[in-house]
Amino acid sequence: MSANQKDSGVRVRFAPSPTGPLHIGGARSALFNYVFARQNQGKFIVRMEDTDLERSYPESEANILSSLKWLGIDWDEGVDVGGPYAPYRQTERINTYRPYVLRLLNEGKAYPCYCTEEELEAERQELISRGETPRYLGKCSRLTADEREAREREGRKAAIRFRVPPLHTLVVDDLVRGRVTFETETIGDFIIIKSDGIPVYNFAVVIDDSLMKITHVIRGEEHLSNTPRQLLLYEALGLKPPSFAHISLILGADRTKMSKRHGATSVVAYQENGFLPEALVNFLSLLGWSPPGEQEIFGMKELIEQFSLDRVAKNPAVFDSDKLRWINGSYIRQSTTERLVELAVPYLKEAGLLKQTDQTGDAHWISLLVEATRERLGTMREIADEARVFIGTRVEPENDEAAAILEEETVPRMIKAFRQLITDADAIEVEWTRTMLKQLGKETKLAGRKLFMPLRVALTGRTHGVELYYAIPLLGRENCLARTRRWQ
Repeated sequence: MSANQKDSGVRVRFAPSPTGPLHIGGARSALFNYVFARQNQGKFIVRMEDTDLERSYPESEANILSSLKWLGIDWDEGVDVGGPYAPYRQTERINTYRPYVLRLLNEGKAYPCYCTEEELEAERQELISRGETPRYLGKCSRLTADEREAREREGRKAAIRFRVPPLHTLVVDDLVRGRVTFETETIGDFIIIKSDGIPVYNFAVVIDDSLMKITHVIRGEEHLSNTPRQLLLYEALGLKPPSFAHISLILGADRTKMSKRHGATSVVAYQENGFLPEALVNFLSLLGWSPPGEQEIFGMKELIEQFSLDRVAKNPAVFDSDKLRWINGSYIRQSTTERLVELAVPYLKEAGLLKQTDQTGDAHWISLLVEATRERLGTMREIADEARVFIGTRVEPENDEAAAILEEETVPRMIKAFRQLITDADAIEVEWTRTMLKQLGKETKLAGRKLFMPLRVALTGRTHGVELYYAIPLLGRENCLARTRRWQ
């Protein structure tokens, strides 16, 4: 936020559970929150909801933060930068929740529950067998003080359940989905503190959002079912709820929920596979949001200017991998050669095309490779496959069609003339090659397909590929002479 912009009071947060790498769906939620905050001169907070002790890991938290930074998303308050409402990890806020639990207990709005997992499962199965919605029927809500004491003497540890008021209608004026109503009859008393003393998500999130003055909660549609429980807690504690906006699910091409069987699902996987951060941001913004015009390629600045919750769709968004590659290819073509060289080096080394001890390889050769292939790339990882054709002294025609081209009667004299020009060259560079190809045409009186197709096949084994004026310098004199010897 610039110095002359006044804080609007808008406060949004991205609050992932650090149980794995940042998922594409989470990245989109973070992006929409970030853009909304920046557009409204508000604050964007990153908070970790790490009360799932068995599945939360510091490595996952680090991955989430680094993935956000890679995407170009920064934050005003959070686990690593602090802020006026610190700490920003739920496990470090356990004492913060206790006064609210005691208040609910003292007011009779919550009660200890001693039911075992076996008892709860039996109740659940009974409701299912009767065709009813599985829910807690309030067995422990009617215990006397003596009955509670008896259970504690048995060594049972109590969870704390919220007492859901009966015959109560809850209304959410969702900024994306419109008015949504819920009836409490289908909810059942729900746990707010587990028997180990750790608060559950629906309870902790209400306290955290209230204390951190969150004004808007922008999150995935899968959280819509949590909203009535959270509204009940806001009401019971006399707290003002934020405005809610539930954005649509992301589906795979088969219109089922996005999962690993559809391909990569984490941000780091897309980073490793050669996608550019600005391309992924551009693509994610179009998953469920429509820009006001026809433009599909735009940067973060334009996204912040154009974004509106009014244009976020209710219908699920379909993850189109081909469109992502197309967008990524557009950004590759817009990027500087220097940047693409830096991005290409790891993939070339991984493929064994550069010396592992050399951080850059032949910088000039890589720059030329980038220039030659950038129009063909959908991801930077693909540059390794493009590079392989230029490595080695021998190549075979890729198929019968290519082999047949080299059987044409004009091929030997064309190859002989080419080899002589290559041998006599002082340096084989792009501009020299352009001139040489024209000279080759004059000397052999060949042009078009008769000249360029057999030369391409003899040099690369392929009928399609990068322009010959790039391919020949990439191969170099030695490879050009070695690969064409058999065809002269």
